[in-house]
Amino acid sequence: MKEIRIQKIVILLVIFFIVSAAVYLSWGSYQISFADIFLTFIGRGNTFQETALLNLRLPRMIVAICVGVALATSGGIIQTITKNELADPGIIGINAGAAVAAILVVSSQTIYYYHQLGSFSIYLLPFSAIIGAAVSAGIIYFLSSHKGIKPKKMILVGLGINAGLSAFMTFFIFRGGVGEYNRVLIWTSGSLWGTGWEYAKILLPLVCVLFGLVLLNYKKLDVLQFSDEHITSLGLNRNNERKKLLTYAVVLAGGATAFAGNVGFIGLISPNIAKKLVGGSHKHTLLVSALISAIIMLCADAVSRNLFSPIEIPVGIIISIFGVPYFMYLIIKEN
Repeated sequence: MKEIRIQKIVILLVIFFIVSAAVYLSWGSYQISFADIFLTFIGRGNTFQETALLNLRLPRMIVAICVGVALATSGGIIQTITKNELADPGIIGINAGAAVAAILVVSSQTIYYYHQLGSFSIYLLPFSAIIGAAVSAGIIYFLSSHKGIKPKKMILVGLGINAGLSAFMTFFIFRGGVGEYNRVLIWTSGSLWGTGWEYAKILLPLVCVLFGLVLLNYKKLDVLQFSDEHITSLGLNRNNERKKLLTYAVVLAGGATAFAGNVGFIGLISPNIAKKLVGGSHKHTLLVSALISAIIMLCADAVSRNLFSPIEIPVGIIISIFGVPYFMYLIIKEN
């Protein structure tokens, strides 16, 4: 009976996802009907429809989906490792580390490096963001581990690191000019503005491979929910597995932050909603969480693009409007 219920939930979420994707592609300053979307995909659309769909909206939609899946998966891993449903890569400083590294790259005078790197210059930003996330995660791990990872201590250390990195970004805003302020604001708020196929081609394979690797380890994630003594009795090397899975979480969060900025709360709310819908088994929660996160990202980005058009609101602000109340609900329930 439970499996049938889970299948119904997944089917319903897939339908919501398809509807969200269709509305996302249709809604904009240049409206395109659902029929014209289909005709454009089969090569029978006009020039304006092909430009709007294939060159602008489709790659941005793919990046939005990948960012949602990456952050939800990363958040689910971190919640399991720390045994805390209030944890996510944004709260414990991993996203902030990626954002700081990306901001330094974007704001620095790197025109000569870009010229020398040529076609490989597109990889500089995601690589830098992943390095920043890894450095932040490494510091958190070093400060919170003594004879193995201490989940509660990791949360506290992560909060401190996140506060410090946020202070650095604020300092960077005040010491810079107007141009630097605007660039930093985009990264701290989270935005998909300017996203194209060059980003989608990098993020899509990265997220697909890592999401697949995490799914293959769903049984280990299930075991890591237990106490340390129980984990050891089941024959699992908890520290090695936590390090491996934390690495997956860092790369996913860093890659997502590289292209969308510091989008908060997705990694927090999606895994929690998934657990309420299908239970605690990661075989189901990872997939359902990814679907929920993709739907949230599509809806939020569609609203951010069109609600106050031609002005675009950062997608992270739209998500935070709904994410903060849910975060407060989780805190109240935890107490």
